[in-house]
Amino acid sequence: MPRAGLDPAVVTAAAADLADETGLAQVSMSAVAERLGVRAPSLYKHVGGLDDLVDRIAVLAATEVADEVGRATQGRAGIDALGAAAHAFRSYVRAHPGRYAATVGPRASAPDAPDAAAAALRGALDPFAAVLRGYDLPEAELVHALRTFRSMLHGFATLETGGGFRLSEDVDASFAWVVAFLDEGFRRSRS
Repeated sequence: MPRAGLDPAVVTAAAADLADETGLAQVSMSAVAERLGVRAPSLYKHVGGLDDLVDRIAVLAATEVADEVGRATQGRAGIDALGAAAHAFRSYVRAHPGRYAATVGPRASAPDAPDAAAAALRGALDPFAAVLRGYDLPEAELVHALRTFRSMLHGFATLETGGGFRLSEDVDASFAWVVAFLDEGFRRSRS
């Protein structure tokens, strides 16, 4: 019988918090069990193992990113929407580096990824695509623009959280430059 108070969402939240604090690579069934005050075997009543748990963290993170970017861009267009999306994404990755890490890498993009994870990861791109549609890009270029946008934001945020920006220039100024650079590029790509 499952322990009272534990369910897949509680286990996933505990694992996601642990990932943010110690890094995704440090998440294990025993570490999550210790955090929850139970023995590791009892977690298997709620999740199917570590791979399943990491997939659940990815779904949680993708859903949270989509929600935050969607809220930030609501009612905005052009560079205002682009900047709001970029800042919301950067803030999320800075606040949740471990759970964000679950959304990238070979498991997250594998052809045999669980349907829930694949759907959540695709859904996380929807608010970014909505921002880009505001630039009236040719439909054939939308995927390229989305990949560029995501790559720039992912690279910046993960370098920042990993301590990769050690030059003396202001990181926020660099981020503003990235947003302006993307805006200029997307405006020039209009049909």
